[in-house]
Amino acid sequence: MSNYDLIVIGAGPAGYVCAIRASQLGQKTAIVDKEWLGGVCLNVGCIPSKSLLKNAEVAYTLRKRGKEFGFKFENLELDYSAAVKRSRQVSKRLTRGVGFLMKKNNIDVHMGTARLTARDSVEVTGEEGVTTLTAKNIVIATGASVAVPPVWEIDGKRILTYREAILQSKQPESVVIIGAGAIGVEFATIWNSYGTEVTLVEMLDRLLPNEDEEVGGELQKAFAKEGITCLPAHRVESLETTPKGVKVAISGEKAQTLEVEQVLVATGFKPNTQGLGLEETGVALTENGMVAIDERMATNVPGIWAIGDVTGKLMLAHVGSAQGIICAENIAGVETVTLDYAMMPRATYCHPQVASFGLTEAQARQRGHEVRVGRFPFQANGKALGLGDYAGWVKIITDARYGELLGAHMIGPEVTELLPELTIAQMMELTAEEIARNVHAHPSLSEVLMEAAHAAVGHAIHI
Repeated sequence: MSNYDLIVIGAGPAGYVCAIRASQLGQKTAIVDKEWLGGVCLNVGCIPSKSLLKNAEVAYTLRKRGKEFGFKFENLELDYSAAVKRSRQVSKRLTRGVGFLMKKNNIDVHMGTARLTARDSVEVTGEEGVTTLTAKNIVIATGASVAVPPVWEIDGKRILTYREAILQSKQPESVVIIGAGAIGVEFATIWNSYGTEVTLVEMLDRLLPNEDEEVGGELQKAFAKEGITCLPAHRVESLETTPKGVKVAISGEKAQTLEVEQVLVATGFKPNTQGLGLEETGVALTENGMVAIDERMATNVPGIWAIGDVTGKLMLAHVGSAQGIICAENIAGVETVTLDYAMMPRATYCHPQVASFGLTEAQARQRGHEVRVGRFPFQANGKALGLGDYAGWVKIITDARYGELLGAHMIGPEVTELLPELTIAQMMELTAEEIARNVHAHPSLSEVLMEAAHAAVGHAIHI
């Protein structure tokens, strides 16, 4: 039996960050994971998908825009398997880095399946048998997994989740993607760039339905221009595997049956709470099955905490990491902060990229704000024109009376890199006027933020 101050169950971006911060604060710490260090994000999620998206960007430029940039190819060959191989190398490098960080911070790593047997005890079943660990505090950071309707059988070959899709080295010739959230639109971008025939089906009335109302329409226009078929307000009624692929019955205004090589199910996630012993230890769950926590990341059971996707607060890796740091600091009893989940940055790496934080325009009005909106298009930005990537715009939502930043919604080139200026401005209670008066380098994409802020206060310059 090994005794610790803290045991973290789950080694994803929430769990391993929590473990590092706890160790920094003098806590004797262990981390447990049944599969890998780095979790889904580093191994089969955020990181390898961004590697594939970079390859897709290059493939798209060579296939569709070579002439524009002055390149000619007589026999252009694209090797999708090379893109996948590169993505695996990137993932392995980062997961090795997490292993190094565990050693550097004197964190004991236990690989195996964890189960709480008491408020202060964890049983780990691994290759070497069963080990019992005890600790003053236990953090649940087990993440979430794909929620698949039971009538759809995932076979990993014809009908896939993101996990099979990101690991397969063969590019499908045709695919239906069910769900137009972040995973759906990112894979649509990747496969379309390599020449796959892509149909994107979304049950709600727009792509990226959790984003501002105008973003989904702008993205759909960009996708349609590239030949991606988008079917918002449509539903997949049935999937039938055939010798050639999958028959997909789609209902809605454009009801049809398609036969494609593969189907990607990207319909949402459910928390990984099964088999953890939470019920036996009395840990409360929400109506949606998430682990219920307070602003300190504490559950209803003293000494048991939860962070990351398993809490359902906001299923994003960077939010999980922030929760992990706050949780470790609360456990150690040092000064920390609380999170405003509405103001957390959100990033989607399709093309064009989408980035946002805070309230949408509709939400701001519903909450009684007198809203002022500042807009600026990338087509009026010199850097974007130079890049040849100028679809989209920036939209800043402010309170008309005080100039307070209520949210921002962006679609366009590298907008995910523009978010931090706005989120730190909101956190530090800066106004649109102050953003507008901050001199931005020229030419740069960040000038669109300055211009949108000028627009929000009534004196846009370049439009």
